[in-house]
Amino acid sequence: MLSRINRQRTLIALVQVLGLSVWFSATAVVPSLRSEWGIGATAAVWLTASVQVGFVVGAVISTLFNLADRATPQNLLAASALGAAGCTAALACFDTGFGAAVPLRFLTGMFLAGVYPVGMKLMASWSPSTDRGRSFGILLAALTLGSALPHLISGVGPLPWKTVMMAAAGLTVAGAVVAFVLVRPGPHLAVRAITPNPRYALALLAERGPRLVSLGYFGHMWELYALWTWLSMFVVAGREVRGDGAAVSTGFIAFVAIGIAGALGCLLGGWASDRFGRSPAAVAALVISGTCCMASPIFFAAPTIVLVAFLFVWGAAVIADSGVFSTALSETTDPRFVGTALTAQTAVGFLLTVVTIQLVPVVADLIGWRYAFLLLAPGPLIGAVAMASLHAPQHHQFKEESHEHQLYTHDAVRRSDSAALTHCE
Repeated sequence: MLSRINRQRTLIALVQVLGLSVWFSATAVVPSLRSEWGIGATAAVWLTASVQVGFVVGAVISTLFNLADRATPQNLLAASALGAAGCTAALACFDTGFGAAVPLRFLTGMFLAGVYPVGMKLMASWSPSTDRGRSFGILLAALTLGSALPHLISGVGPLPWKTVMMAAAGLTVAGAVVAFVLVRPGPHLAVRAITPNPRYALALLAERGPRLVSLGYFGHMWELYALWTWLSMFVVAGREVRGDGAAVSTGFIAFVAIGIAGALGCLLGGWASDRFGRSPAAVAALVISGTCCMASPIFFAAPTIVLVAFLFVWGAAVIADSGVFSTALSETTDPRFVGTALTAQTAVGFLLTVVTIQLVPVVADLIGWRYAFLLLAPGPLIGAVAMASLHAPQHHQFKEESHEHQLYTHDAVRRSDSAALTHCE
């Protein structure tokens, strides 16, 4: 049984690596697109922001119809990955310019709303509460690697932007095949049939535990995707200030900071959340990443080796807590509606990313790239305060429909006590 659990966790993580490789596929080739299409910085922002908006819309639709809790998860995951791959391939094949690129990137984001949250639900289905933090850390490490893959592809050499995007689309198709053929839900998946009801998502606000976890997550998201989107520009601007040549490609630096450091951070965050508790692990990561935001002007024009070391720490810390939030929410929400709760949480979080992705270049135009990331610091600060409050007792009670479900919920609560989330029923 243990080998089957590990095999399924590995497959789910693999699907996330492959399926999410299209997320930043356009972002990684923005310099080429700006030159070929003759678009400015403001227009280029929408090549990333439209994916975020599409993800939010897709997540809202999924939440309203409770798709993540009603559809067969592996089939929904596979279909969504195929849709995202198709939109990315269409952009590369037809090359109809910026006017068509934004809608296609928007649709890509909509489809990805069926990849990431559903992957979280599947991982939770194979993970008891005692090691769910580590499992979600693995999942988020996979997400981070997948998101950074286009930077690695573009950093290999001067490849045409269409080649980079087609490669990302091909990887996502492979992820869809793996999901459909090999991935299956685990024994911790609630299989009780439910009727569509948007009010299930309101548990995020109505219950103290999910509310605090969501506030922590929102602060985390305020920082994360804006950093990922504009990290390369921050590096390029710093090089121009100190007059360095491009001895190490910007794409490679971005992959190391986002992909390698991020994956290690996720694994460390997942281990720490199981070892020390959800709240301490999240607070530590938020404090470190917030400190990096504040220190970013100091390292802006630092020598490349110093800058890369700083970005490695920041890249690890900024994502280390992401799996912790997913784990904590899955443990403080009615098991029947975990998919809906995770999707609703990510919808709001990604809506915030649209704001910061838009604001960072505006701030950079006003005060320079050296100080642009100071805008992100309030997010981790607010998130740390919210997660620190989870040390207090949480009163968590759902209206159960059967005695059997009451026993299931009591057992889940008892197991989560070891993760420093105290529930009083």
